[in-house]
Amino acid sequence: MIYILPIFAVLISYIFVYWAKPKNQKSIKLLLAFSGAFLLALTCFELLPEVYQSSKPKIVSLFILAGILLQIILESFSKGAEHGHLHFDIKKNSFPVVLFISLSLHALIEGLPINGENNIIYGILIHKVPIAIILSIFLLNSSLKRVYSILFILLFAFMTPLGSLLAIESNFISNYSIELTALAIGVFLHISTVVLFESAQGHAFNLRKLVVIILGIGLAYFL
Repeated sequence: MIYILPIFAVLISYIFVYWAKPKNQKSIKLLLAFSGAFLLALTCFELLPEVYQSSKPKIVSLFILAGILLQIILESFSKGAEHGHLHFDIKKNSFPVVLFISLSLHALIEGLPINGENNIIYGILIHKVPIAIILSIFLLNSSLKRVYSILFILLFAFMTPLGSLLAIESNFISNYSIELTALAIGVFLHISTVVLFESAQGHAFNLRKLVVIILGIGLAYFL
């Protein structure tokens, strides 16, 4: 059941945006800050100790750094959609292939470290909700045909479970599970820290964002 939860998170977010048409950007930014802190904390508490128990810490570190670089490359195509920014220009009635591929690769990598022995699934779920809301707002307000926006969301929703399925069923991925988990850690570290840095716009002190960040870290600690 846990492997299909990301599908529900994305689809419910799309339905929510379609019916509610949310306008309060401040609430979404607070949710982003909470999700960034929660994902960062779970990565530190759950995944980093797991991969560094291996006998090759330098290789692990290289893959973590590779994950950070990979996410930077993906964001050059997605224009920052993974951490709540969309500056993407969709041509009328043209399926946004580049945006879809970059977001799908990101979501696929997210699914690789999910298993019944860690809680990272919850960090991914809470990360997906505000991103899916922002993506849905963007797609529904664009000139894209409704059928294309639904197809985009459906395919995107299945990418994270597909990553988890490949991690279970593929012998190749199983043989390199530590390295690929380290790659995912790099992606998570980049995404979560960018979300947290961007949540403090103008470097001004914001008590509400500080509170939700502390709540995110605290919740991850007690899971």
